[in-house]
Amino acid sequence: MSRYCWLASYPKSGNTWFRMVAANLRADGDDPVDINALPERAAIASARQPFDNVLLVDSALLTHSEVDRMRPMLHRFLAAEGDDDFADPRQRRAAAARSDPGAILVKTHDGYTRTDQGEPLLGGAEAAAGAILIVRDPRDVAPSLANHMDLDLDAAIAFMADGGSSLFGSVNTLSHQLRQQLLGWSAWHESWLEQSDLPVHLLRYEEMQADPVASLAAALSFAGQEVDREKLAKAVDLARFDRLQAREAQTGFREAPVGRQFFRRGESGGWRGELGAERAARIVRDHGAMMARLGYDPGDGRGSGIRAGAGGQDAVPTNR
Repeated sequence: MSRYCWLASYPKSGNTWFRMVAANLRADGDDPVDINALPERAAIASARQPFDNVLLVDSALLTHSEVDRMRPMLHRFLAAEGDDDFADPRQRRAAAARSDPGAILVKTHDGYTRTDQGEPLLGGAEAAAGAILIVRDPRDVAPSLANHMDLDLDAAIAFMADGGSSLFGSVNTLSHQLRQQLLGWSAWHESWLEQSDLPVHLLRYEEMQADPVASLAAALSFAGQEVDREKLAKAVDLARFDRLQAREAQTGFREAPVGRQFFRRGESGGWRGELGAERAARIVRDHGAMMARLGYDPGDGRGSGIRAGAGGQDAVPTNR
């Protein structure tokens, strides 16, 4: 069985914070890991370099659809062969020395789509054993996304409602990442919840904030990694948001957009002071059904609860 587990989220939903905690847990040190040199054993699923290196094809010469057609093969190969094409040699040696049995968590912002030949873009069950699906109230996503993409709030809200939206989808510029189809906030989440290839563990950003040790331990357990709660609590403290903000102010952060702060606020419910009633209502009109499915109360933004899934983990009904 594949050791890969997708760490899937719509942008600005807490994926990076999860990875910071996981990195500190893995390092098991007394000081926070360098935010610009995370000891990750896998990169984002949409990274261009592994595609070119493994498939021996220059992705710059291909259309988005042609790249998509080849990505299932890439993800299946990496799952079968390990993470050597993502990690640097020092990380591989360190992992081998630890005989680390844990899952390889791979970040993705891709919607769960299929190619024009009907294959799951991310390779299906042959490429990963499951997915941790990190979700966040879309009213908090909107101002964070606006900052990250240098959009005004109205444009960010429109982007989240656009079924044709994507990251790195331009045909006129070349990025270090391949195109990622976002589908719109509601459709993105529906794509992951309705697919039947992989089991999914739902993790709400708000729960990571309210009880980080319990919620992250459950997510890591789903991925096959049982953790020491005291060590996890230490890792959570080392990845506190104020620490991340301070470090970014000192050294910058390589994932931050040019000229803008990445670790902005990290709050739950901060939308109340940022959106205004009309914009908040617009987001509810666009995404109310999916918000309710994920447990968000469209009235005041406080979670209305998520129905218990298999194994007592937080989950939502899917077609599996």
